[in-house]
Amino acid sequence: MKTEEAVKIILQNIGEDITREDLKETPSRIAKMHQEIFSGYKEDPKKILKKFKANGYDEMILVKNIEYFSTCEHHMVSFFGKANIAYLPDKHITGLSKLPRLVDIFAHRLQNQERLTIQIADTLQKELKAKGVAVQLSGRHLCMSGRGVKKHEAETITTSFRGDFKKDKNLRSDFFNQIISS
Repeated sequence: MKTEEAVKIILQNIGEDITREDLKETPSRIAKMHQEIFSGYKEDPKKILKKFKANGYDEMILVKNIEYFSTCEHHMVSFFGKANIAYLPDKHITGLSKLPRLVDIFAHRLQNQERLTIQIADTLQKELKAKGVAVQLSGRHLCMSGRGVKKHEAETITTSFRGDFKKDKNLRSDFFNQIISS
């Protein structure tokens, strides 16, 4: 168990006694946690986007307030927030639950919020061949609030637009208006 040995070294480096009763199981708990929070490496995002015929539906499909939890690749601490995803189908749609699953696959890897936003948009655009894709993520980063500048209320917003959403500012406005409504 390489992870367990590495955790023991970290604990020793910060001045802890790795034989202390309360820490004895910490290395194995962290190894198990890593399997869970980094499970996105084991999944292929393309495989979860099952396609169905759009049957003429060509209006915006939006799933908003998708909670996500990820790990910053720069400091290996958590960041979390909400994703809002919309697409304009051409010939295919996908199951609504597939959008949160797509977010989770990419979020459960070492990440930065900017790349996470792009990966979601690119995968949706490529796999569904949508007329347009819009992705907005908001995030709170513990690397900014728990250390460094210690700004607890700071929130980061990232967006990525493809196809018609990139070309049409009215469509982008409609996307943002639907996010803030209700």
